[in-house]
Amino acid sequence: MRVLIVGNMSGQLAVASKIAMDRGAKVFQVDTIAQATTALRNGKGADLLLVDVSHDIAALIAQNEAEHISVPVVACGVSTDPRTAANAIRQGAQEFLPLPPDPELIAAVLAAITDDNRPMIAHDPAMKAVIRLAEQIAPSEASVLITGESGVGKEVMARFVHQNSRRTDKAFISVNCAAIPDNLLESELFGHEKGAFTGALARRIGKFEEADGGTLLLDEISEMDIRLQAKLLRAIQERVIDRVGGSKPVPVNIRILATSNRNLEEDVRAGKFREDLYYRLNVVNLCIPPLRDRPGDLVALSTYFIKKYTTANGLKPKGISNVALEAIKANPWRGNVRELENAMHRAVLLSAGPEIEIGDIRLPDGSALGTASTLNPHVATAGQAILAAQAVQAAPANLVGRTIEAVEQEMILDTLKHCYGNRTHAAQILGISIRTLRNKLKLYMDAGIDVPAPGANEPRFVYG
Repeated sequence: MRVLIVGNMSGQLAVASKIAMDRGAKVFQVDTIAQATTALRNGKGADLLLVDVSHDIAALIAQNEAEHISVPVVACGVSTDPRTAANAIRQGAQEFLPLPPDPELIAAVLAAITDDNRPMIAHDPAMKAVIRLAEQIAPSEASVLITGESGVGKEVMARFVHQNSRRTDKAFISVNCAAIPDNLLESELFGHEKGAFTGALARRIGKFEEADGGTLLLDEISEMDIRLQAKLLRAIQERVIDRVGGSKPVPVNIRILATSNRNLEEDVRAGKFREDLYYRLNVVNLCIPPLRDRPGDLVALSTYFIKKYTTANGLKPKGISNVALEAIKANPWRGNVRELENAMHRAVLLSAGPEIEIGDIRLPDGSALGTASTLNPHVATAGQAILAAQAVQAAPANLVGRTIEAVEQEMILDTLKHCYGNRTHAAQILGISIRTLRNKLKLYMDAGIDVPAPGANEPRFVYG
């Protein structure tokens, strides 16, 4: 995890820097937004910008976007005025971090950006088999395609492969191909030369060069535009890249890992993905099974997340009741490990006793775990029907027990429906950036929640 701090380090930002480093982040600092863009151009890549709120955040983001640089921004400030935080969000910051910094809040921000510190937990035979294969091929130089549903832990597996490779002491660079707009992704990967396009004021080093000697993860490769796939294929085959606007090939020494939550063979047949690139990436395939097919991991993952979030929130250690565990085993977890983690986080915050009970565990829509509509039909039994009845009795009849996250989700989805799926209009009404809205909608879709498509239910008029 690489953090670039933009602002004077003489005060609370210096404390924030130390906390981030204590959490394993590599931190470097500049004083101005111009210096920040220069550092990013020159290959000092960052996964996150922590920016003093006194700086012009909108100008920084605009300057980065003009040079095809895509990095999330979190604003920081000592002001407790909510208008300051709201203004920073409106300028494009994803979050506002109040100073003096809270160590656990900084840890939460870092965790939201990266999976660096997530261990590989596997007790189920199906998952253990995948890990054995990963350990076997990790020391090689073979490209690896990691597949599986959203939320199963594909990036965690990619980091596991890197950590067990001969490149473990070199850089691990991850690029989310789904999160970066098509017009920015080429420059993000390959960099560009001065004057390559309007706004390219200087040479910019891309992720391929940042990862030189190490590993490059192309996360959600299936979302890459097919026109860019040809350039990627050449880079993988010949181990050279061409910066946008460049005339001289640049050699790179990297290992390629890629992930996809879609069936790439079907995309190849549909003409959405290049067949030659597919075979070049898929030298080895690590297919991670969905959580519903690895029930042996449910208890281990649940107890791990409970311990993680009781510690993170400064709470006393908590156990979990047998009834709650049975309900967890019966739930299909369509959002997989990511959904289970969020559910355990909510349960830790809602639980008032020494043990997490079934009524403390809430799904993303606010419903109780273990109701008839959430039980996995493949494992439901008469005993789980009793659990369903207990869950209904434990569920409150009003908003008590609902999280801010659940209420926020309802407000966002209702606004989106009102706007017939128009993301831009919905973001304006909600007072958040379009990027923040898209990130939240992606989380909802990853958890299996229906999100209105653009133009959904829009009234049609026929003129005759």
